[in-house]
Amino acid sequence: MSTESDGPSVDEAVRTLLLLMPRLVGRAKRLPIPPALQSLDLAPRHLALLAHLEYDGPTSVNDLAARLEVAPTTVSLMVSELSRLGVLQRTADPGDRRRRIIAIAPAYVAPIGEWLSGSASAWESVMRGLGPAERTTVITALHAYEAALEQALHRNAQLR
Repeated sequence: MSTESDGPSVDEAVRTLLLLMPRLVGRAKRLPIPPALQSLDLAPRHLALLAHLEYDGPTSVNDLAARLEVAPTTVSLMVSELSRLGVLQRTADPGDRRRRIIAIAPAYVAPIGEWLSGSASAWESVMRGLGPAERTTVITALHAYEAALEQALHRNAQLR
């Protein structure tokens, strides 16, 4: 492996990450789904929405849409779907009765927490081994990678 001062070259780092990412995703997908959630046919898009509600608490459709960086109509459809299944509940906002607050239904709080805990504990283990600057670097790199993928998608769409 060729190195640049204290680490791999750009080419070697890219190669390593291209080989590593599918394994990471594959392992994350193999985390067991709690029995209470198995029959619900939940997809990764649901996991992101549920993670926001689990970690940030109840909120509005517009707030969820902003956090997920998708259109409010997309979140509204997911919320409707999960509400029909009984996973989410909508209540009136005490400050604005026209607005609805979305929350995880009490019966699903523990199973959703259990489902998210596998990934959370793995990340926690990794992050505890890093200093604050290293944690910042990891988070910044993953955000930058996401943005670069989005740019690549837009370029490919324009070529069609």
